[in-house]
Amino acid sequence: MAFDLTEFGLRAYLNLVTWRRGQLVGQDALGNRYYRSRKVAQGGRERRWVKFNGGQSEATRVPPEWHGWLHHTFQEPPGEASPFRRPWQQPPEANPTGTGHAYLPPGHPLRGSHRAKATGDYEPWTPT
Repeated sequence: MAFDLTEFGLRAYLNLVTWRRGQLVGQDALGNRYYRSRKVAQGGRERRWVKFNGGQSEATRVPPEWHGWLHHTFQEPPGEASPFRRPWQQPPEANPTGTGHAYLPPGHPLRGSHRAKATGDYEPWTPT
């Protein structure tokens, strides 16, 4: 009998794979959980992955120290006192592109205003 992911659900299947093949390494301040593979093929690298808190997979929700660990830049997972965090840094924000919080410059049609007409100081470049 073939295993049908449509009946069981892809999310439940991935949870099962994580439970069977993954070892929990740590958790960040946003609640994302980081895993590594229990077994490593001979001559290969261990697999590393993240399970996002809330289910929404958004790469901007991975802090820099965990991003480095996921991509094998660092061998050991980051500890509580990260050398990458400075007191003057703001917490990371999700990418607002495509949402209602996206930046719209002055004069953008979606802001409900019109772009100002060009004044007489504009000269187009023409090659010579």
